[in-house]
Amino acid sequence: MEHEGEIPMGLYDESTVTGPEGLRLRRWREEDLPSVLRAYEDPAMRRWLAIQVSGPDGAADWLEEQRTGWAAGTRFAFAVTEIGREDELLGNVVMKQLDLVNGHAEMGYWTTAPARGRGVASRALAALTDWAFTAFAEQGLTRLELLHQVDNAASCRVAEKCGYPLARVIPALPPDYPLDGHAHVREAPAAAAVSPPADRRGEAAGTGGGRASGR
Repeated sequence: MEHEGEIPMGLYDESTVTGPEGLRLRRWREEDLPSVLRAYEDPAMRRWLAIQVSGPDGAADWLEEQRTGWAAGTRFAFAVTEIGREDELLGNVVMKQLDLVNGHAEMGYWTTAPARGRGVASRALAALTDWAFTAFAEQGLTRLELLHQVDNAASCRVAEKCGYPLARVIPALPPDYPLDGHAHVREAPAAAAVSPPADRRGEAAGTGGGRASGR
């Protein structure tokens, strides 16, 4: 018997999501460990993401977190790649803190340095947004939220281009959060619809400021 907020077993076994312009989101795997290490060595990642990964053990723990989150039905993270080049990492996109009792979840992403300026963040966020509202429609998902630090203007543009308008400003909480944060919100469509076309301007490293974990 299913209860309110419960995720039916086996419903979300789909391992890939196809995005615009040849983008492919796939499940994270153990052999991605070197790519995760390289991604987190980027100075932009160190600036914008609140939680960092260092060393092989840290990368292994990060990959395990993605696996266990999927198994628990609370965190759905995808490696961002391109069709035919699934071993070349472009970034990460995740739906996390899924709360089906209240019908909401948080979105997050980061992109690798070589992927920036190519529309990867916008395309990946658009693809995951469509997937989330489709896959969890019957379970009552109605609201997705994207958080970032107030001075991360590029993430602001990515959010708005993907249909996440600014909803509120989150006050700073020093010392952990010395600056205000932005909360962008997208509501579930009343009827099936595709995301707005993604714009390639203003690609950011990721969403880790404010209250977002960035992971």
